[in-house]
Amino acid sequence: MTKRLIILGSTGSIGTQTLSIVRENPERFAVAGLAAGGNVELLAAQIAEFGPHKVSVKSETEARRLSSMLGGDGPKILTGRKGACELAGEPAELVVSAMVGAVGLGPTLCAIDAGTDIALANKEVLVTAGELVLQRAGAKDVTLLPIDSEHSAIMQSLLGHRREDLSRIILTASGGPFRDLNPNELERVTPEDALAHPTWNMGPKITIDSATMMNKGLEVIEAHWLFGVEAQRIEVLIHPQSIVHSLVEYSDGMSIAQLGLPDMRGPISFALAYPERIAGAGKPLRLEELGRLDFLPVNRELFPCLDLAYTALDMGGTAPAMLNAANEVAVEAFLSESIGFLDIPRITRSVLQGSRPRVVDSLDAVFEADSWARAEAQKLAAAAGK
Repeated sequence: MTKRLIILGSTGSIGTQTLSIVRENPERFAVAGLAAGGNVELLAAQIAEFGPHKVSVKSETEARRLSSMLGGDGPKILTGRKGACELAGEPAELVVSAMVGAVGLGPTLCAIDAGTDIALANKEVLVTAGELVLQRAGAKDVTLLPIDSEHSAIMQSLLGHRREDLSRIILTASGGPFRDLNPNELERVTPEDALAHPTWNMGPKITIDSATMMNKGLEVIEAHWLFGVEAQRIEVLIHPQSIVHSLVEYSDGMSIAQLGLPDMRGPISFALAYPERIAGAGKPLRLEELGRLDFLPVNRELFPCLDLAYTALDMGGTAPAMLNAANEVAVEAFLSESIGFLDIPRITRSVLQGSRPRVVDSLDAVFEADSWARAEAQKLAAAAGK
C-alpha cells in the first residue's frame, strides 16, 4: 500500500531530504500535503513534482506569490498557523513534523488529534509540551517515530528488549566546531565560525544549537519524554566521528548501539518505512575504513547550555518551553551579529532563573510561557548588544 505523507517544513533540510527519499520510492510513498514558510520558489517546484492536494505557507503574502507562480492551476493554499494545523489534520498515514522551533507544536498536535502517526524531527514539540503531546498521542493511539539520529538510534537499540531492563541511555554529540577551544576563545566566535559544523549538514538554527550543545540538551529532554527515562539516567558523551549515534545500556552491563554514517537519510527512511526498511536509503558503513572511534566526557564549563537543559527538565512544567524560547531568540540575535556567542547561554540562563514555571495543562500555558520568555530574552539581547 502506498503511504500518504504530509510534510511540515518541506523546504527545510529534513523536508527536502524526506522528499528525496519519496522521489526514489514512488511506489511506496505519495505526498498529500506540504507546509513551508517563506521559500515559495522551492515549494512551487515541490508542488510541480509531487502534486500535493493542499499546501500551507507562512502568510497571505507568500500565498499570493505562490498562486502567481502556479498560475491558478495548483493545490488549495492555506496560510498561517491555522492553515498549517488544517493541513496537518488532512487524511494521511504519516505526518513528518520538520518545522524549525516551537511553531511546529500546534500543527503536530492537530495531526495527533486526527489520529495520524508522527515522524518527529522537530524536537521542540516534546521539549515545550512533552506531557501534553504524550497524553494526546496515547488517547489517539498515535505512534511517535523519532527522526533525530540520536533518538532513532535509541529506538532501534530498544527494539526487542524489555524496558524494565534498561539501565541508562547515552546520547552522543560531535561536540561541534568548538570542542577544542577554551571559554576565552569562544568570546571571539562569529556566526560563520559556528555554522561550520565538522560532520553534519543542517539548517542554521540547529547548527548553532549544536555549537553551543543546546541541541544535545534539548535531545535529553526529548529522550526523557519519548522513552520514559529519568534525566539522571540520560548521559551525553562527545563522539567526534558521529558514527555511533546513541547507546542503550542494560541492567546486565551490556550496551547496544546503532552505528551509521552521519547522513540524515538513514533515520528519515527508518521513520518513513517503519516497521520496514528501505534498501539503499543510505551508504553502508565500512568499519575497516574508520580507523578509530573516540568517546570523551563533555566539558561542562565550555558547554553550559547542556546543564541549562537538565535544570529546566528538573524545574518541570513550562520551564523547558521557556528555555527553548529564550534560546531561539538568543540564537537569532547571534546569527544577526547583535550579540556574542557566549551571550546565548547567558541570556538563556537569566530567563530561566527569572521564570515561574506552571503546569503544562493546555496549549495556552505553553504559548504564554513561550511569549513571556521571548520578551525577556529580547530585552536581554538588546541590552547585550549595546
